[in-house]
Amino acid sequence: QVQLVESGGELVQAGGSLRLSCAASGRTLTTYTMTWFRQAPSGKEREFLAAIGAGTYSADSVKGRFTISRDNAKNTVYLQMNTLKPEDTAIYHCAGRSGLRWPPSQRPSDYDYWGQGTQVTVSS
Repeated sequence: QVQLVESGGELVQAGGSLRLSCAASGRTLTTYTMTWFRQAPSGKEREFLAAIGAGTYSADSVKGRFTISRDNAKNTVYLQMNTLKPEDTAIYHCAGRSGLRWPPSQRPSDYDYWGQGTQVTVSS
């Protein structure tokens, strides 16, 4: 069993940057595919953003602005977000599943472990 806890979300002005963290306990993440999703306030389906496992992958919608990384010593996954826009306002979740199949699935239902989420609000 893996427990995931996100942090780092806050209110930021458009154009600013944030780094989100996803700390894992229960298992080491080196054999897991880890991802970031977000869910907008309108309640739309969770949107895939990025994954790390056998490699790294970012969705076209955030490529060039968002970067996923991992610190194995800290068992933590990060999402560096730059040039934030008001439309980036959402609850951000990390999610993971065992195994390093690649390319990564972008479907939320394929991930077994989820954090509670961290709120990111971008003001214009």
